[in-house]
Amino acid sequence: MPLAQLSKLRYSAATAAFQIEGARTEGGRGTSVWDTFVDTPDRVIDGSTADPGADSYHRWAEDVALTAGLGLDRYRFSISWVRVQPDGRGAANPVGLDYYSRLVDGLLEAGVTPFPTLYHWDLPIGLEEAGGWLSRDTALRFADYTALVADHLGDRVKHWYTLNEPAMTTLQGYAVGELAPGRFLLFDALPTVHHQLLAHGLATGVLRRAGAEAVGLTNNHTHVLAADDTAESAAAAAAYDLLHNRIFAEPVLLGAYPDLAALGSPELPIEDGDLELISQRPDFYGINYYNPTTIGAPPADSPIPFDMLPTPGVPVTGFGPDWGIMPEALTALLVDFHRRYGDALPPMIIGENGASFPEPDAAGRVDDVDRISYLDGHVRAVAAAMADGARVDEYTVWSLIDNFEWADGYTQRFGLAHVDFTTGERTPKASYDWYRALIAAARS
Repeated sequence: MPLAQLSKLRYSAATAAFQIEGARTEGGRGTSVWDTFVDTPDRVIDGSTADPGADSYHRWAEDVALTAGLGLDRYRFSISWVRVQPDGRGAANPVGLDYYSRLVDGLLEAGVTPFPTLYHWDLPIGLEEAGGWLSRDTALRFADYTALVADHLGDRVKHWYTLNEPAMTTLQGYAVGELAPGRFLLFDALPTVHHQLLAHGLATGVLRRAGAEAVGLTNNHTHVLAADDTAESAAAAAAYDLLHNRIFAEPVLLGAYPDLAALGSPELPIEDGDLELISQRPDFYGINYYNPTTIGAPPADSPIPFDMLPTPGVPVTGFGPDWGIMPEALTALLVDFHRRYGDALPPMIIGENGASFPEPDAAGRVDDVDRISYLDGHVRAVAAAMADGARVDEYTVWSLIDNFEWADGYTQRFGLAHVDFTTGERTPKASYDWYRALIAAARS
């Protein structure tokens, strides 16, 4: 492996509050859209809920020990909006803030830099009932929440993600209803793009005024492949690239939305000054990458201008044909960003990269050779992109531990450490040892 490139990277692992904390009714925590989603019959494939799950609200010190054992530079965790501000408005909940304060102090004592995400999908239910990300007011409320967190943690936390994967909130949460809040609005979901990016812009100013050294957001991006050589498939792939990648990246990086004619030229709720806020140059641009997306021409009666297809000829993860394994697509994505955006692009961070494969539920050693192969291939893909000129400063594995995998419940496991969800016991997998050795070799 090209250590000359890998020695330039920082190394991290990630989790999200809703997926690991549990303790839904403890410490004054409020109700989020995900609580409501999992309480709705047939929304979660195995009928499970996230409580207690990995129970990190009580076992956070064990998670810190895992980060230290890996030798991580940083730990990407998320702060639950409803644990800090239960209703999405008003004063902070001191019990919730104290929980995150203990976690931050524990990481610093372990020599691991805390790198929190302010929003990883747990929107307070009251804000959703008032319009959610379809409403401009949600962006304003997010700025208020950010100020509460920064006032309490900003003396020790200097590196921040604002939002996680606004594309998935828009596309899966509001457009097709696969994730919370479970709306089915198709292109009427597009105002959520602008309001999420506005929230990022407002939060960026709050965090920088509080002394932050690095602020950015991370989005789920994908390398889009046309299913064949026809002009129709090429046009469909371009439309999907616009919807999944460019509509989210370009307001942040270029200060303008791309031409949305391929999407029917929808009007976005842009007000004077919004794009200036959104395009404050981030200190990094986060890219979460899992798989490529193959796109063909849509059926004649389709309400959308593309058809999503399995990527042919590649192995797949535990999610099946929709999650093809193609590391070279990550190289292509990073190089494309580097060439497309040039000097407008700050250093990139791989904010998430990982894979789920079938594993036992009970505690015990897991020899997850498939995950090691996936991660090894994708780290090499990052190194190849760096050799081709792309600047990538950090690589983050999703995830540190097994967790509640959103609408897939406990049917998918991504962790470097196995979690027995009956006992809460954490057991490092073979991939944990592989990652620890990679980090050590990159530093030697």
